[in-house]
Parts: sequence; structure tokens; C-alpha cells
Amino acid sequence: MIQRREFWMILLLSIVTCGIYTYYYLYQITKDLNTMAGNDGKTVDPTIVVVLSIVTCGIYTVWWYYQMGNRIQQMGMSNNIPVEENGTTYLMWYLIGYLVCGLGSYVAMYLFIKNFNNIAFAYNSHISNGNPYQQNPSM
Repeated sequence: MIQRREFWMILLLSIVTCGIYTYYYLYQITKDLNTMAGNDGKTVDPTIVVVLSIVTCGIYTVWWYYQMGNRIQQMGMSNNIPVEENGTTYLMWYLIGYLVCGLGSYVAMYLFIKNFNNIAFAYNSHISNGNPYQQNPSM
């Protein structure tokens, strides 16, 4: 089962741990997305995501949101789950948000978690009911 994420809890834990929890969040979300997507050819090593995010001082994280946003939208389309935002939406929130004291990154994270939870709910429902879940969007 894929765990549901709460934006406010992630934000609070990130603040309390001075940003360290953010890397744990990236690791877990990447791992869960790989599980839900199956063999879609876009598998990403969660450890690499964390290392590159640290080394690039967060720049890779913006790219990650872009890539995973598109991946979530493809999973939504293949399973008839409405996902309005895509990678470009998250990228724009991040870039425009940097001009407004970084607040756009929180909007991007909120939207991402909302869509992730929708996909996770559908995945968990399919798994618990024994229904097939369309993991590979290209099929």
C-alpha cells in the first residue's frame, strides 16, 4: 500500500528538521512513484534524487518535480484519474515563486502532493480489490 502524504505535515517536519525531512520525502515519494508506475521506462533511483538535490542545492529538485509531474499526469490519464497539473505547472510555480520569496515552491509541492495522493488512492484501491492497475501508460 502506498502511504497518503499530508502537505502540512511535510512542511512542518521540513521546518522542524531544518530541511532534512525534505530529502526523506523526496526519497519516499520517488520510491512510491516507481512502484505505482511499474516498468514505464522512467524509473529513477531515489538515492540519486537525494544526492543530486543536495549537490545542486535544490536545482535538481525543480527538474525532479517537472519530470515526476509529467509522470503522474501520464499515470492519471492511463487510469482515468483527473490530473490537471503537469510538470510544466510545477516548473512555472517554482520559477515564478522564486520571485515572490520562494512561496511558489510551496504551491507546487501542495499541488504535487494532491495529485500524488489521487494516484496513490486509485493504486491502493485497485490492489486491494484485485483489479488490474494500468501501470505502463504506453500500453
